Amino acid sequence: MRIPRNITGAQLSKSLKRLGYSVTRQVGSHMRLTTSIKGQHHITVPNHSPIKIGTLSAILGRIAEHHEIKKTDLIKQLFN
Repeated sequence: MRIPRNITGAQLSKSLKRLGYSVTRQVGSHMRLTTSIKGQHHITVPNHSPIKIGTLSAILGRIAEHHEIKKTDLIKQLFN
């Protein structure tokens, strides 16, 4: 499955709530999201519209690695 090309930072943070992430702080245009599921994990998400595809791919890769799932499965879970 392809990574969506028009995802904003706000949309991504809302989608990540399904995995237990919540915004713990925001400095300028960057949000820090944290989850305690499968151990504590922090991720920084730019609140841009849209997020560049390379940046989004890297963020999703780190999240998939933390949750020990395939990146394609994560994309299906978040955006379908």
